[in-house]
Amino acid sequence: MARKAIGRSVPRVDAYDKVTGRAKYTDDLADRNALIAKILHSTIANGLVTKIDTGRAEKLPGVVKILTCFDVPDIEFPTAGHPWSTDPAHRDPTDRKLLNRRVRLYGDDIAAVVAEDEVAASRALRAIEVQYEEYPAATDPEEAMRDGVPLLHEGFPNNILERHSVLDGDFDEATKEEGLIRVEGTYQTPTVQHCHIELPTSYAYMEGGRVVVVSSTQIPHIVRRIVGQALGIPWGMVRIIKPYIGGGFGNKQDALYEPLNAWLSVQLGGRLVKLELSREEAFYGTRVRHAVKVHITSYVRPDGRIVARDAKFVSNQGAYGSHGHSIVSKCVTAFRQLYNDERAKRAEAVTVYTNTATSGAMRGYGTPQSVFGMECHADDIAARLGIDPMEFRRMNMMPVGYTDPFSKNVNWSDSFNQCIEKGREYIGWDRKRELYRNQSGPVRRGVGMSLLWYNTAVWPISMEVSSCRMVLNQDGSVQIQLGETEIGQGADTVFAQMTADTLGVPFESVHVVSTQDTDITPFGTGAYGSRQTYVGGMAIKRTAESLKGKILRFASERADTGPDALDIDDGFIVRKGEPGSALFALSELATDVLYSMEHSMHFTAEETVQAKSNAYSFGAGFAEVEVDIPLAKVRLVDIVNVHDCGRLINPQLAAAQVHGGMSMGIGYGLYEKMLYDPGTGKLLNDNLLDYKLSTIMDHPHLEALFVENPEPTSAFGTKALGEPPTVPCAPAIRNAVFHATGVAANENPLTPHVLFPLFKAAGLIG
Repeated sequence: MARKAIGRSVPRVDAYDKVTGRAKYTDDLADRNALIAKILHSTIANGLVTKIDTGRAEKLPGVVKILTCFDVPDIEFPTAGHPWSTDPAHRDPTDRKLLNRRVRLYGDDIAAVVAEDEVAASRALRAIEVQYEEYPAATDPEEAMRDGVPLLHEGFPNNILERHSVLDGDFDEATKEEGLIRVEGTYQTPTVQHCHIELPTSYAYMEGGRVVVVSSTQIPHIVRRIVGQALGIPWGMVRIIKPYIGGGFGNKQDALYEPLNAWLSVQLGGRLVKLELSREEAFYGTRVRHAVKVHITSYVRPDGRIVARDAKFVSNQGAYGSHGHSIVSKCVTAFRQLYNDERAKRAEAVTVYTNTATSGAMRGYGTPQSVFGMECHADDIAARLGIDPMEFRRMNMMPVGYTDPFSKNVNWSDSFNQCIEKGREYIGWDRKRELYRNQSGPVRRGVGMSLLWYNTAVWPISMEVSSCRMVLNQDGSVQIQLGETEIGQGADTVFAQMTADTLGVPFESVHVVSTQDTDITPFGTGAYGSRQTYVGGMAIKRTAESLKGKILRFASERADTGPDALDIDDGFIVRKGEPGSALFALSELATDVLYSMEHSMHFTAEETVQAKSNAYSFGAGFAEVEVDIPLAKVRLVDIVNVHDCGRLINPQLAAAQVHGGMSMGIGYGLYEKMLYDPGTGKLLNDNLLDYKLSTIMDHPHLEALFVENPEPTSAFGTKALGEPPTVPCAPAIRNAVFHATGVAANENPLTPHVLFPLFKAAGLIG
């Protein structure tokens, strides 16, 4: 019997090509004779372009064409990478054009130059003269909501994109209970950027009267639709090709510059145009994580049981809608589900347009912001009551058997307690909580923790669908295609493992077509929502079973027995229940049938699955820190994430996902923050020198541990792992600093600028 692929750390299917440099990314594939496009960005944060003089620029050698915000179609379109909905209430905001005359951020796109080379394009940009009507800039959401502040978009009073509220139970009655202790706090998370290695890059041309865009995108099928909408052409006139991609983390879950690039090519009669951003442009011109402020008020009994909670979220959307209010909606969902209030909870959320970089999807999708607030608040409550933070969480966290009334998700397993126990043992929680209890001196240590919760996929908020195609080759190997994209996380390898075990062929015999091409690849919505193994796995299982059924029907003729008596094992047709009873090789059957004079047959299968479920993913993070109080500096000593992501398909890839997410979480907790000049709205640290990413020098050993509770609704027992690892790190670090110093810092990152005034106010610094 063949050794199963699932559950083993098999090598990545793309490893060799990537480490040898053979893998081709978007820029590698672009013709070196391509025309070069560059964008002219506004030098004000809020206002109106009144005039653009391109006369001098157009006369420069090598300049082919200059197009401005006065030339683009009068079409506003969405950019967010969500599936299209026939229900207008479930559509993303349509609030920007290909180039924008109404300027809403410092660096807005107002014109584009197409030239023969980069030098000519850059010279032309500098020669263009722009006149503006300038308005005051509002970079803070609470400032932007004030009466009299200029509206960024018509029809949105006080710059509020959307607001909503939820109420579970009778909140007013619940809070009247005698003896309750009221604890409240305000928590703030920053704006940060994805900083993927490969910058947003695309090239576009026309072929056969259609526009083709080759792009570094997570969502090729969705980008196709958005390009069609932006250009006002039928979607079938657009073809999107996605090669290998060098990271996305949600930033490339938007249609960034593909629509503009496509339009530029069309304006030039279909000539090949390449558009690649600089790192600085990526900071202000693509997407960022929403900065969120939340005020939480809790009513708890003296023993620690939460009776009721109230939360008010304010989300900084930036200049354009992108993913908009759905981010803070996820914040509210996390608030409602992570902890189980005994009697009531309520929450209000508002998303506000500001004159800053547009906020969109980023790894965790609102959960890092919400969990930071909740988990800091959990430690604040425990400190107020004088109980262990771990025991407080055990008392109040989502219980086994909980069923969400909206999504119908069920908590099937005692995952929280299992994850807590593993993390508790690794970090030495009980011993270190006692050891670090009463410290003095300038350098102190502490340990902290955070729970994490995440939904897998996006049903029922949005459509969940995946299609898969499999083709059997004459040698018994299999090609597999999905619309779900490999963006560096190892999805193609996992897809191959799933296919191999379901079909009954060796892992090495599965060839995953990593390039998505909307003319060829079956429909799938792409890489987001930690949905790949969950939804894509459903399509793989159904398709492999369909292909297997076709194969066995033909095999039964040759074996002179019924198809139900046969199976496929390690690439051989065998008698069911007798893995060693090889009758003939799958390759023999495939060749014979394909070239048969009697009934030539090409073995292929394609299936589509709509997932009408999602799954809870759980975990816990623990951190140990050392705090130099006079320097107000935090050193991370140790950190561990424990995840229940269901069944592990590839343990090594799972650990790699956790390590990457932890690295992002460490940066979120200690270093990263985009800084704006409040007067001009200009981003001050739009480069990797001034924007402080964490590096290997800032990391201790990153420990990833797992609990495996297979998910009943999943084809292979899997649930989310791509995004959850980034969620618990920042609050665990904050709570460790709280344990070490007794000082509760309610905003991240915990830089000396944040900690010094707090330490001084607490009397720790003279």
